[in-house]
Amino acid sequence: MLFGFLRNLFRARFLNRLHPSGGIEALLPAAREMLGKDGNSSFHWEAKGEEAQFCVIGSQLLAGWYMLELELEHDQGVCDSNISFDFGGNLGSSKTVLVPVKSGRVAKRLVFLPRKVVATRFSPMQSVGQFTVSHFDLIRLAPWFAYDRLAQRLVNMSRHYRGRHKTEVVNLIRSSARDETQQWRLLLAHYDDTFVRLRSGRDYLDWIENVERLQRNVLQCESIPAGPLISLLLPTFNSDVSYLRDCIESVIRQSYRRWELCIADDCSSDPEVFSCLRSYVEKDNRIRLVERIENGHISAASNSALELASGEYVALLDHDDLLAPFALHCVVSEILVNPGAQLLYSDEDKVSESGERFEPHFKPAWNPDLLLSQNYICHLAVFSTSLVRRVGGFRLGFEGSQDHDLLLRCFPYLDSRNVVHIPRILYHWRSCNGSTAQSVEAKSYTGAAGLAGLRDLVKSSIPGAKAEMGRLPNTYRIRYPIPVPEPLVSLLIPTRDGYEILKPCLDAILERTSYPNFEVLILDNQSTCLKTLEYLERMSADPRVSVHRWNHSFNYSAINNFGATKARGELLALVNNDIEPINTEWLSEMVSHACRPEIGCVGAKLYYPNDTIQHGGVILGIGGVAGHAHKYFGRNDFGYFSRLNLVQNLSAVTGACLVIRKAVFDQVGGLESENLAIAFNDVDLCMRVREVGFRNLWTPFAELYHHESVSRGADDTLTKRLRAQKEAEYMRKQWGPKLDSDPAYNPNLTLIHEDFSLA
Repeated sequence: MLFGFLRNLFRARFLNRLHPSGGIEALLPAAREMLGKDGNSSFHWEAKGEEAQFCVIGSQLLAGWYMLELELEHDQGVCDSNISFDFGGNLGSSKTVLVPVKSGRVAKRLVFLPRKVVATRFSPMQSVGQFTVSHFDLIRLAPWFAYDRLAQRLVNMSRHYRGRHKTEVVNLIRSSARDETQQWRLLLAHYDDTFVRLRSGRDYLDWIENVERLQRNVLQCESIPAGPLISLLLPTFNSDVSYLRDCIESVIRQSYRRWELCIADDCSSDPEVFSCLRSYVEKDNRIRLVERIENGHISAASNSALELASGEYVALLDHDDLLAPFALHCVVSEILVNPGAQLLYSDEDKVSESGERFEPHFKPAWNPDLLLSQNYICHLAVFSTSLVRRVGGFRLGFEGSQDHDLLLRCFPYLDSRNVVHIPRILYHWRSCNGSTAQSVEAKSYTGAAGLAGLRDLVKSSIPGAKAEMGRLPNTYRIRYPIPVPEPLVSLLIPTRDGYEILKPCLDAILERTSYPNFEVLILDNQSTCLKTLEYLERMSADPRVSVHRWNHSFNYSAINNFGATKARGELLALVNNDIEPINTEWLSEMVSHACRPEIGCVGAKLYYPNDTIQHGGVILGIGGVAGHAHKYFGRNDFGYFSRLNLVQNLSAVTGACLVIRKAVFDQVGGLESENLAIAFNDVDLCMRVREVGFRNLWTPFAELYHHESVSRGADDTLTKRLRAQKEAEYMRKQWGPKLDSDPAYNPNLTLIHEDFSLA
């Protein structure tokens, strides 16, 4: 292949030239043997922190374009490696390139060296951890090939160039550059930006300064007409007065002025609280106060505040939290555009006792199944006042989860048409000793209260279902009923030869599936291997298994569409031939959701054989078309705000293991076989299912191994890459902007990586 020829023109192998120069210790064989008990026996090195570094002995390089290839086995899921090239001379200048490296995967990126390199340094990770360097090469490239790769990366990864042709990208950059030298520097700068991975810790402060500040500047220039009166409900009880003042001041500083602050003090015993509250009432006639004569806890106090409200909307505010200065401005702007809104909510973060902001929660748009699994809406929540009064306000006895309980009682009246998500940080949740923001365990009763509210909803709205605690604190799971008798499920498994992977797949399905009513259709695509053919003949003796021949060139969509015509079941399960169930309830779990009339496609939690995540659902837009959420996270990781452990609605799920009612599959015309023979056909199917009104869903309670692409191989030839590019272009043309605005994701999160890092 072309690249294979080019890479052999010049290759610098650095793997055996690494010499630790600081912050790195070798793990001796004895130490590795001890670590092996925890599954880490392959790690050769331990990094002590950000200063961990190797010198690369004999790493002189000529000026020019290179492809950097780096593979690490490490314990971080994804880590950021840095390679620094020293050009020497009087200038003493250097160039550092960042490479996000997923454990066990070869990471590649282009590097341009403007001058001869005299020394190279390699920092494998920016935190404490263990690792092994498996591959480390630099390959000299022809400039034209490098330019082509630069442009292709921008087409796939950059928000600014998405959906354009490579030639158009180069022309756009050429027109904005002062000269030809600047042109390629500008192209490379845009390329470098696609490797930056902002995390929610240290880098969040940079995000506040560089992204949120621009958002604020735009809002300052916006004028907003008089909108509805917003009543903020503020229950207090022996509040820390300094925090209480900060809270009230954050309301007074709102750029939108048409609000009222309804404070209900729940019989505080601290005279400073009364003094503080009364002073604010005297200063601002928009602040109203009721002093309860007996303590009734937060639900009762919130109802007292609600009685004071005269606004069309009520916003919930805790006594030690803070509103962003433009919070109500953003809320009212959305209400004016969506006058029928019944619920509006924003993103949020936490603020420490010292005032530093951290742990931003960038939320999805309306996601009903996620709300039944966790109160992801939380703060800032703004309700139609009439809706809150219609459901009876806050319920006594649900303290600690009174907001979630209110949401659940409003749930039957909410849908994507009257719920508005505002993707901005408008609320700062105070994190101090004893607060729920600091630790959910600080208020352990909140989970029990939340479950009680969920059980009430299930009892009244979902006959036969059962609600229970989830795997993590303050998370929940609903077990949906399966119709009686159980509907027949047709498992469609395309294959060609591959006895070594097909046998463990089929054996595992037949042995580890507790669901009683299923059939397996092996869709044989011109197998010639005698071992495979003998196995298929032997397995067809099982009454649950049948073999159907597809004597055409490989086309994943066409093969499955063919299988669907042979299926007898009410439900179809698309299953790759390299799938192995882990838990016996996997199919029962998926069927229980697929039988819900509002649900379309149902996806599962898939692992690589090394117990890292292969599929946690599909996020649209990542990498240009779509990517797998939480890819390479560990099996026991919580995920972004626990989402790896929560049933939730997603725009798409992988066809490697997907269950759908046959009627829905037929309604949308099955898989797109003409333009999507190999890739993205599952994403396209899910989007068409969503377009006709169904919700797609992912569940972590169906767990399987997936030996991804073992059967058909990777896209590692020119023909395969051209086919993949053509299919990606079809998806961009077909779905356009919808790929870049996934309602199950958030525009403040990256479309480059699959780890929910910041955009």
